[in-house]
Amino acid sequence: MKNSPSILIVDDEPNNFDVIEALLDSEDYDLNYASNGYKALERLEIFQPDVILLDVMMPELNGIEVCKKIKANAQWKAIPIIMVTALTSKEDMAQCLDAGASDFLSKPVNGLELRARIKSMIRIKQQYDDLETLLQMREDMVHMIVHDLRNPLTTILLSAELLSDPYLPESRKPEKIERIARGGHRLQSLIDSLLLMAKIEAGKMVLKYTSADLNQMCLALVEDFDAIATQKKLKLVLNLPDKKLINIDLPVFRRILDNLLSNAIKFSPANSEITISVEYPDSGGVSISMADQGVGISEDMKSVIFEKYEIGTPIQNTSQLGLGLAFCKLAIEAHGGSIAVQNNEPNGSVFTIAIP
Repeated sequence: MKNSPSILIVDDEPNNFDVIEALLDSEDYDLNYASNGYKALERLEIFQPDVILLDVMMPELNGIEVCKKIKANAQWKAIPIIMVTALTSKEDMAQCLDAGASDFLSKPVNGLELRARIKSMIRIKQQYDDLETLLQMREDMVHMIVHDLRNPLTTILLSAELLSDPYLPESRKPEKIERIARGGHRLQSLIDSLLLMAKIEAGKMVLKYTSADLNQMCLALVEDFDAIATQKKLKLVLNLPDKKLINIDLPVFRRILDNLLSNAIKFSPANSEITISVEYPDSGGVSISMADQGVGISEDMKSVIFEKYEIGTPIQNTSQLGLGLAFCKLAIEAHGGSIAVQNNEPNGSVFTIAIP
């Protein structure tokens, strides 16, 4: 449940707070009061309001000085400040704005103007908060991408260094070459997924449809991931009907399945199964499901798991970018289809793709 916008009213006259409270009685605001500038600064150490209504003419520490101190603090500077003043000269108004105020109101305060200016400042604060959240998410995403790119890059560099060692036995060289190849493919996959997602989001991705055999694609998928699954002691099971052809963008669709199977392997416990099933409903199209016996996805996460940067249940020592499922959703919807997740009883998850 979203909290009501909070307003800090700073005024040395309690009667003025009563007036503001009466004028805002019809609005759903959380009103807080500070009787002087010093108390206002103390309150800001405890909570941060969405808007500050700040009286200019106060003893000891006037509103201009309070405004300057707030704007000089990195944690508080984004809070919009509306100066409330009986001063009407252009110089006084300019002084308020120079101190960092976002707006001002003249006394006596008009209710209609007060409500309009507060709503305007709340919109500005919300836009700032949304931007800060987006920037933080992007910063986190960049850190995660750098981490994910560094792992295969380290493998490539280390293996290349060992290959140049004259004392490395010939029998070990094919293994190092294979590691370099796997690391290179992993780097390419990460970069391609990011580029494809950007194109789809920008509406610049044009799918190149071709008639494809999903049975063959799934067999190739299991073959490519068999070594990784075996290493984790996982069994990959295929349930395939009679072959049918369906129109899809083959490389993009294969990347969808790669992401889903990679996730299933990542979150499955040892000695469990991952089942890939293909069905062709009588109504047409195709349904592909991938069921694992892993940690599962909580009910509250099912509605957001396909959004960018959402990672579901954090797993220790497991890289989780929160981009794979977002890419799957965008790519499947670009095909006119849908993706959903359900529980796999007694434990785990089932991701189902439906393409009409």
